[in-house]
Amino acid sequence: MEIIGFIGVYDKTDLLLNVSKILTTLGKRVLMVDSTVNQKAKYTVPYISPSTSYVTSFEDIDVAVGFIKMEQIKQYLGISEELPYDIILIDADTTQRIQEFALETAKKNFFVTAFDVYSLKKGLEILGELKEPLNLIKVLFSKELLNEEEEYLNFLSLDAKVVWSEYKVYFPIENGDLTVLMENQRVEKIKLKKLSMQYKEGLISIVHELVDGISDSAIRKAIKTIEKGV
Repeated sequence: MEIIGFIGVYDKTDLLLNVSKILTTLGKRVLMVDSTVNQKAKYTVPYISPSTSYVTSFEDIDVAVGFIKMEQIKQYLGISEELPYDIILIDADTTQRIQEFALETAKKNFFVTAFDVYSLKKGLEILGELKEPLNLIKVLFSKELLNEEEEYLNFLSLDAKVVWSEYKVYFPIENGDLTVLMENQRVEKIKLKKLSMQYKEGLISIVHELVDGISDSAIRKAIKTIEKGV
């Protein structure tokens, strides 16, 4: 069981669902945990029995909402040992959740942000409260990623206990992907076909980081399978 953290205040729900769908298509058992303050997954992922906290299944992905630590998920599922998943993705937007889910011991952690001042400064405020250094991979949403933008991010993070990976993932914005993601929410399906090639390349980059030894061709084949609805 590998735990992966996705940290920051930028909306990550659709991103994590898309990544999870590719992982399950590759044969991985995946749990996505929305531990964020707003709990967007509670509203965009369909479920049958509403409650304060629950685990539901959506397109072969298990989605947990309303839990603040891993032990609560184990208690809900009636499991005392290790959870039966290959990969657990944790969406965290507070320092407290990072600590409660012990993301400092996660296999990998991603910092997800756009370049609006709120996403940057609030996201880095979370990192600034960390007591121990955290290795992070940047996932950057931008209209056109500029050196000045990343330099600004690096400048703002100088006082945070962060060790940035040289590897980074870029996602475009304002090119139609948001419209596709909103349509997917309305029809309650995970569809990748109408997403831009740049967005899909970002998904491939993340999955490549999550699955050891996976080839780009295997990930692209999984995406094609999802697009065909097989």
